[in-house]
Amino acid sequence: MLAIEPTGAVLGAVATGVDLSKPLDDASYNRVKQALGLHGVLCFPDQALEPPEQVAFARHFGTLEINVAAGPFTEPDQPELMILSNKRESDGKPMGLGDAGQGWHTDMSYSAEIAFANVLYALEVPHREGQPLGGTMFANMHAAYEDLPGDVKQTLEGRTAVHDFEKFWEMMRQRPGSTRGPLTPEQRAKKPPVSHPVFMEHPITKRRVLYCNPGYAVRINGIPQSDSDDLLAFLFEHQLQEKYRYTHRWRVGDLLIWENIGTLHNAIADYGPEEHRYIRRCQVMADRVFAEAA
Repeated sequence: MLAIEPTGAVLGAVATGVDLSKPLDDASYNRVKQALGLHGVLCFPDQALEPPEQVAFARHFGTLEINVAAGPFTEPDQPELMILSNKRESDGKPMGLGDAGQGWHTDMSYSAEIAFANVLYALEVPHREGQPLGGTMFANMHAAYEDLPGDVKQTLEGRTAVHDFEKFWEMMRQRPGSTRGPLTPEQRAKKPPVSHPVFMEHPITKRRVLYCNPGYAVRINGIPQSDSDDLLAFLFEHQLQEKYRYTHRWRVGDLLIWENIGTLHNAIADYGPEEHRYIRRCQVMADRVFAEAA
């Protein structure tokens, strides 16, 4: 029977008592969805999943994205299942996107149709001196919104911010050892800059969240550029305070699902090229969760 135990931190819960290789009933899926709104991050430990089983679990929460930049880094016959890995083939070619997510961001905020959840499954986790490496950090945007000064809330009420896919891509591309090339014109055309409300009502909790992240947000609309720059700098520093953070330390067999509307995340790059990490990732769009909230 599905049991959900909060971590006691600002985010996170552990879900046990289920085998995700088998379909959950509707009541259990609904409990998972509600827990995501409440806790932001859920870990299902000790799972044994084949690619189609991970895809089937993720698809219950909404339409799955096929990433425009994933290229060859997907599972065979599963284009919606991206490979996140620093491993290489015998000929030296990378097996996956080794630097994916290394910087604070919210997935798909650069898209007109935003994301609801990420579903990641760990097959290999790097260790050093018995300690797991390559953890994932999260930040709580419900709490970050609630703690904003009143004058900032008033200034930003009703405003939108521009989010640009290329901002994060270029930041990753400039890192030492990156294998990313510049976005092609075709990729760029598929992901033009978009605008979203700075404050958004969460479709599950019905509470407001700060939806403006350092990975993709580039400008607040309707105010002078200098004021926009100052406000974004303030928001980015505010939302990344330690009191809003939680870190998941991966274990092989973890199925981790988190929602992208009320959280930010950042993959910790604390392992070397010979310390192997291999994770499969699905991206769930927010079409279903917003339709169910309407």
